[in-house]
Amino acid sequence: MITLTDTALLDTEERMYREIYDAIMEHRLPARTKLTEQSLSQIYGLARHGVRKVLGRLSADGLVDLEANRGAFIASPGAQEANDMFELRQTLEQMAIEKVLTTASAADMASLRHLVERERDAYQRGDRPQWIRLSADFHIQLAQLSGNQLLVEMLRRLVSRTTLLISHQSATPSAGSQPCSFDEHLNVVSALERKDKKLALQEMTLHLNRCACRTPKATEKGFDLRAALAQPQLKPS
Repeated sequence: MITLTDTALLDTEERMYREIYDAIMEHRLPARTKLTEQSLSQIYGLARHGVRKVLGRLSADGLVDLEANRGAFIASPGAQEANDMFELRQTLEQMAIEKVLTTASAADMASLRHLVERERDAYQRGDRPQWIRLSADFHIQLAQLSGNQLLVEMLRRLVSRTTLLISHQSATPSAGSQPCSFDEHLNVVSALERKDKKLALQEMTLHLNRCACRTPKATEKGFDLRAALAQPQLKPS
């Protein structure tokens, strides 16, 4: 039986996961930042085993590296790893598209299109965390439509980790610039709806090439973990 205490604990763990996820994706937590169990336990009022569960989830997503005898660090993919990941994504996402073309229904396509519209709406409302999550979710949902669960699991980690490499885009881009991914996602969906395999593969390749060309935001020096997670400061006792 799940008690109210268990429910509250799960809610806190989920909140911690979401807030750290957003802070990483928004580059409020610089690469290679050490996430200490003690600090996170104090910030969220969670026992250390609960903190370890959340860090394990973030590690499975590719956002946190767990290093033996050293602790947890915000992932910092190097140039070679970045090239390798985007190369692998090209192969896996093309595989997903080929599967989706043969298995997806009109309702599946409508669901993908709706996700892209939510992505656009989040960007236009200035909800950056939601926009980033939905941008990543597009690729995960596309993989899910392929029906290959192993493909989903592999892409989930790659998508999360490569998102760390995409620079923080301006909320007010200059005319003619294309800071957003939702237009590129929509091009993929439109090609899939028309069952145009060649075009769908071309649009995905173009999109991933553009993602690979976006540079990461420079690492910031000096920050406060509690402030980065938007948590109130503790009052001195």
